[in-house]
Amino acid sequence: MKSLATLGLGLGTLAALPVLAQDAYPSKPIRFIVPYPPGGPTDLMARLLQVGLQTRLGVPIVIENKAGAGGNLGSGEVAKQAPADGYTLLLAASGPMAVNPTLYRSMTFNPLTDLAPVIQISSFPLILEVTPKLGIKSVKELVAAAKAPNANLSFASAGNGTPQHLAAELFNSQQNIKMAHIPYRGAGPALNDMLGGQVNVMFDILGSSLQYVQAGKLVPLAVTSAQRSPMLPDVPTMLEAGIPGYEFTGWHGIAVRAGTPPAIVEKLNGTLNAIFQEPAFRKKWEALGTPVVGGTPAQFGELIKKESVRLGKLVKDSGVTLD
Repeated sequence: MKSLATLGLGLGTLAALPVLAQDAYPSKPIRFIVPYPPGGPTDLMARLLQVGLQTRLGVPIVIENKAGAGGNLGSGEVAKQAPADGYTLLLAASGPMAVNPTLYRSMTFNPLTDLAPVIQISSFPLILEVTPKLGIKSVKELVAAAKAPNANLSFASAGNGTPQHLAAELFNSQQNIKMAHIPYRGAGPALNDMLGGQVNVMFDILGSSLQYVQAGKLVPLAVTSAQRSPMLPDVPTMLEAGIPGYEFTGWHGIAVRAGTPPAIVEKLNGTLNAIFQEPAFRKKWEALGTPVVGGTPAQFGELIKKESVRLGKLVKDSGVTLD
């Protein structure tokens, strides 16, 4: 009887171990994978979140930029190589999460089954901008220039399948023009070449381009949302600029490897929602050009599923192909 009681106590202790381990989370540094280079909007979001996460979780948050293959390289590392223990976070962008499964002929991971959603963190419009040397001041002037004989316009993007890429391809398709696509390994390098005049046109996240627009180094033509941006209230929407039926928004979130214990996912979700409620943080976040989002893991999961269908159809209908 004594041995059975001892055995029962041992089994009870073992059964409690996973719960105790989850309660102790986190107890060591957390990797935060950004699937794009430093300096772009995705990277800026991670670095803003880094401070709040470190303060609230009490462990170092180590950002690692893993750029390549339109965000697939870093996203795939989390989906297939990282342990499912909550110690590797992914800055999940709409490109690798919802576009690339249609855009790429083969991928090493399935975003819907290999990654677990934690929270949506952004929903942003893009801004259509050109270099001053073009002398173009409106969307209609850009379309006319693109349709002119011997037109030689090119647009920069943060890589194949990114919002910057798809927004421009949708514009190409709707206006029956053929601006050449120049993909980069992130928005930062693309912006550098825009400022240097190597490329002429870009759809970019407002937060990363705003300083250059305000300094007169880039000319804003329109925003891709249904309403004007409060950050640039004098810049028209695409509809106001004479492009009916055009609307495009992108998004970001946080994900971990599928199989991560639900208690850990919920702790991360609660921590991030709390960060988004801080007035000082909200002000900095909204300066990136996106409202604060938040919500539950289930809500972010539903968004990914819905957007996989919507953006996948856009890829097919626009004839977007890899360069």
